Amino acid sequence: MILSNIFIYPVKSLAGIRVSQWEVVETGLKYDRQWMLIDENGQFLSQRRFPKMALIQTELTESTVILSAENFSDFHLPLEPKKGAIIPSTIWDDSCLAQHVSIEADAWFSAVLETVCQLVYLPSQTKRGVDLTYANDADRVAFSDGFPFLIISQNSLNSLNTELETPIEMARFRPNLVISGCDAYAEDFWRLIKIGDIDFRLPKPCSRCSIPAINPKTADIEKAPLAALNRLRKWQNKIYFGQNALHNSCGKLKIGRIVEVKIVGEQSPPLPLPKIQPQINPCVIDDLY
Repeated sequence: MILSNIFIYPVKSLAGIRVSQWEVVETGLKYDRQWMLIDENGQFLSQRRFPKMALIQTELTESTVILSAENFSDFHLPLEPKKGAIIPSTIWDDSCLAQHVSIEADAWFSAVLETVCQLVYLPSQTKRGVDLTYANDADRVAFSDGFPFLIISQNSLNSLNTELETPIEMARFRPNLVISGCDAYAEDFWRLIKIGDIDFRLPKPCSRCSIPAINPKTADIEKAPLAALNRLRKWQNKIYFGQNALHNSCGKLKIGRIVEVKIVGEQSPPLPLPKIQPQINPCVIDDLY
């Protein structure tokens, strides 16, 4: 098994970036969900309310995040923002102190999304923890919903696509790490894996909301993916695809690194596996990036 793709999402719920190698820091992949949009009440914005967020593209340079939207000039966001006001911000039921970025950023996003919003940043002094039901006191996360990593195997998507008239891309599920060379839904059994020099704990399957129904190229809502997941991956009134993960150390990840499964456990969620595993040609690393 190999690590076949790495994705980061600098601004929560905007389009992601595929990278060939990347640094892992305390909160996960460096710059992943380091920024977030909030409404006037401090509640986070996502594609669930504003599907067109999927169409805002992101690009990283050595000093900026470049934000692009159709019919708007690109906006350049410094990787090291100036100090701004501290704003209480809420992600689901979790509250944290975030730093306001700039009036200019607020104006750009408010115009693009046609709603009043503010852009905030997670400053180094804010330590956002992870649910202790699944994590340790030392675990940290940025503005992700709950965990620093989401891991999905490529064959899980390939298997799902056999149930769809029109195949969908992995981008729908917004993973951080994609693993190739294992059976579909093998990740449901993993509890500890090693990629390069970094160990990852997989304590909880990822329950899915409506975002996989959003076409990331058009922002259109398409019912087929969720209908298939509801039929195949439903357990206790939720649908699951992929596994949340926590890292035991920092370091660097690179596409092509061997993935070692160190501990397995009972399948979570306990769902029927595909009777016929999808067959794909052996991966060529250069074609994956």
